[in-house]
Amino acid sequence: MNNTLDERDVKILFAIADRETDNTEIIHEETGIPKSTVHYRLQNLKEAGVITNDLYELDLDEVGLGLTVISEVWAEFDEGYHERVGEQLADIEGINQVYFTMGDTDFVLIGRLTSRDMVERLVEDYESIDEINRTSSKFVISTIKTSEGIGTLRDYDQASFLEAHGLSDETE
Repeated sequence: MNNTLDERDVKILFAIADRETDNTEIIHEETGIPKSTVHYRLQNLKEAGVITNDLYELDLDEVGLGLTVISEVWAEFDEGYHERVGEQLADIEGINQVYFTMGDTDFVLIGRLTSRDMVERLVEDYESIDEINRTSSKFVISTIKTSEGIGTLRDYDQASFLEAHGLSDETE
């Protein structure tokens, strides 16, 4: 965790995640932290690179990216192959996440796609990478849970998050 975070910063971040806004009045209501302090700390979190942008999270289904494909990729082992092949995989249209993994599978990829035609192009793009030996892709039938961006914090209990990082809730 970033060493510049303290209990108030964590509370602010959790409030943003829970209330889905960076409105200082709403964060103040949620945390009890004065609005001027919230504003100041938000600026500091941006300057420190903890908050990386002001973009809104999207409902990917609503913007036409309703097909989720999860792919496992096995590649030819060679020095530096994970970077070289990983970058080629990351450049494929529709691939949103690329993970180099331990175990039998070299890479796990997640793509949000618009249509079955795009899935077909995705497979063709995999086949065009010489170092790839084999792939296995799966369609997601329904999404039970997904957390991205600031919303990821909703998956954690604030008190245990603070404790795991050696911080305590100053209001206790």
